[in-house]
Amino acid sequence: MNIKYNVRLKDDIEQFTKRIYYFLFDEKSGDLEFLREKFLVMATTLSIPDGLQHWKKFELSIPEIRLQLHRDAKAFEDNDPANKCHEEIYLAYPGFYAIAIHRLSHKLLNLGVRIIPRMMSEYVHGITGIDIHPGATIGASFFLDHGTGIVIGETTIINNEVKIYQGVTLGGVHVKKNLANIKRHPTIEDNVVIYANATVLGGDVVIGANSIIGANVCVTNSVPPNSVLTYKKEYNIRTKQSE
Repeated sequence: MNIKYNVRLKDDIEQFTKRIYYFLFDEKSGDLEFLREKFLVMATTLSIPDGLQHWKKFELSIPEIRLQLHRDAKAFEDNDPANKCHEEIYLAYPGFYAIAIHRLSHKLLNLGVRIIPRMMSEYVHGITGIDIHPGATIGASFFLDHGTGIVIGETTIINNEVKIYQGVTLGGVHVKKNLANIKRHPTIEDNVVIYANATVLGGDVVIGANSIIGANVCVTNSVPPNSVLTYKKEYNIRTKQSE
């Protein structure tokens, strides 16, 4: 069986994703024309109808996405003591890069464009270790510290001022095809902090506003607002006996 897919589009996606990030914060002559042409070529190759109309709507949304990202950058500046200047966030933070591409890919998906947003997110996943499905809904001033190993599922809803640390999974309890059109991933309300390697599973699970989810916790039930949930582990430290 000789089945062919347009796998060479991965190269186009890499160029498109890089250049659109550059365009957001360092606009240069010719950038917009390059992006438009690249998008239309990919849309045609993938048989996406009304490619030009999709692009026009997407282009109009770019200024608002840029403003959203400036708010995200402020959240990084306010919450990371290792940050020394604003420019460092745009140039050297994988979490910020992942958020930027997510906001762009999420907009494309909402416009009815498929595959291209998913390819954009997978490209960023490959270089940052952060896996955010373009279908996830993420509110204002989102902060990802370190980022490596974070997984955010398709139907996740994250509200405003949320902070997530490395290794966190916002996932589903069951992986079944018949659940494709059902909310499978949790809702995270305003001002929640989720520390490293915590796991929150289930479409009915809501983490209430102003809560803290401690490191290594596995949550499969809703948590009321203003809660602190931690994992308790007992250590037994003994002093070596001299010989």
